[in-house]
Amino acid sequence: MNQTFGKVIRQARRDKGYSQRELAKLIGVNYTYLSKLENDHAGYPPSEEVIESLGRHLELDEVELKYLAGRIAPEDEEIFKELIKRYKQMPALLRRIRDNPDYAQKLLQEVTQVENEEEPF
Repeated sequence: MNQTFGKVIRQARRDKGYSQRELAKLIGVNYTYLSKLENDHAGYPPSEEVIESLGRHLELDEVELKYLAGRIAPEDEEIFKELIKRYKQMPALLRRIRDNPDYAQKLLQEVTQVENEEEPF
């Protein structure tokens, strides 16, 4: 089964015995927003503060939650900015990767193969 941010937090909330209203109050959000997060219908990733609070209250790995939520680390964001400045085609490449999982997998396999060939024995 494909884990999503919403599925993970919903299951963890249930495992802890919290209602949506209880957890929403603990993390400082409206319960309707929490419901949208759990159903993967929020429309945008939650703030890092919300993710961190969910991680603390649900005893979940915050790094994994940030990844599942679609948040990237600040240092990775800087790398993306640099690449986009340097290579104007980068947004088109990222869209193609997003829209075509087979292409993304093939690209990653090729990169891994090249990296393995470059490693000294």
